[in-house]
Amino acid sequence: MSPSSSDLSAPIAEALERVEPRLEQVERAMNDQLASQSEAVALVGDHVLSSGGKRIRPALLFFAAEMCGYDGPRQVQIAASVELLHTATLLHDDVVDLSELRRGRPAAHAVYGNRRAVLVGDYLYARASLMIIEDGDSEIQLLFSDTIRRMAEGELLQLARGFDPEMTETVYFDVIERKSAALLSAAAEAGAILAAVTRAERRRLSEFGRQIGLAFQLRDDALDYSGGEEELGKRPYDDLREGKVTLPLLLTLKRATPAERDEVASVLKALSRAAAHGDAVPQDRDRALDEVDVAPALALVERYRGVEDTVRRAQELARGAVTNIEPFPDGPGKRALVAAADYAVGREN
Repeated sequence: MSPSSSDLSAPIAEALERVEPRLEQVERAMNDQLASQSEAVALVGDHVLSSGGKRIRPALLFFAAEMCGYDGPRQVQIAASVELLHTATLLHDDVVDLSELRRGRPAAHAVYGNRRAVLVGDYLYARASLMIIEDGDSEIQLLFSDTIRRMAEGELLQLARGFDPEMTETVYFDVIERKSAALLSAAAEAGAILAAVTRAERRRLSEFGRQIGLAFQLRDDALDYSGGEEELGKRPYDDLREGKVTLPLLLTLKRATPAERDEVASVLKALSRAAAHGDAVPQDRDRALDEVDVAPALALVERYRGVEDTVRRAQELARGAVTNIEPFPDGPGKRALVAAADYAVGREN
C-alpha cells in the first residue's frame, strides 16, 4: 500500500493516486508469490509485506513506462518483481544489521528468528527472479541479474568498512550506488525497456533512477541524525551505532581538527567493541551499544553542518536526475518523475 496522501506533498501524492490501481495489482501479485508448502513463507512474507512502504520502485517503473509511451500489462509483473527483490533485501539487511525495528514494527527476524528471515528472503529472491524469467524479456533478465549482483556487492563493501574512521567519500558513494541506487535505476530503466525506446533513452532513465536512488539514500542518512523515532520508524542514530560511516559523519571528519577526528574514532572504536560483544551475546547487544556515549560525534556533526550539507548534496543529485529526462516530451509520466525527485529529498521519513 502506498503512503497516505496526508504524508506526502501534493505532486507526488497525486501521481501515486493516479497509479493506485496498478499499485494494488502489484500488491496482489506479490502476495500471490507467498504460496508455498512452508508455513514460514506465508508468516514471514505477510509480516514484511503488510508493514507497507513507499512502493516508490514500482511507481518509478510505471512513470518511466508512461513517459516513454508504454501502457501494456507487462509492467505490473515487472514492477512486482522489483518490489519483491527490494523486500528480500530488507529481510536480509535487518539480519545483517541486527535491526530490531522496520517501519515502526518489530523486524521479521526479531519475531521469527534469523534463520527463517534469511531463508524467506532467499525464497522471495527466487520468486522475483522467476517472475522476470516468465516475462521472457532477455534485456530485463540481464538488467536484474546484474542489479542483484551489484546489490550484494554493496552490502559486502559496507560490511567490510564498518566502524572505519578512514572511510572515504569514494567508497561511501560506491556502496550506496550498489546497495541503494541500483534497484531504483533498474526500475526506471525497465520502464524504458518495456517501451522499446532507444539505447540512449534507456541510459537517460537508468541515470535518472541512479541519481534519485543516491539522493534518496543521502536523505535517509541525514534523517538518521535529525529525525525522531516516530518519523523514522526506528531509533535515531541507528546507522552510527551499527558502524555505518555515512555522509554526515564523513563531511564532519573531513572538516574536523585532528583532535576531533580522534574523538570520532574513539566513539567508533567503542561501538565496534560493543557490537562484537553483541555478536557473542545477541540479547546484550542493544544495551552494550546504548552504553556507548555517541554525543561527541553528534555534536561534531552539528558543528560542521554534516546534516545540512548532506541534504544539499541530495538536492543537487535530484536536480541532476531531472536534467536527464528533460529531452522527453512533457506529460503526466514526466511530471510524476519530477515529483518523485522532489519527494526523494523533501520527505521526513
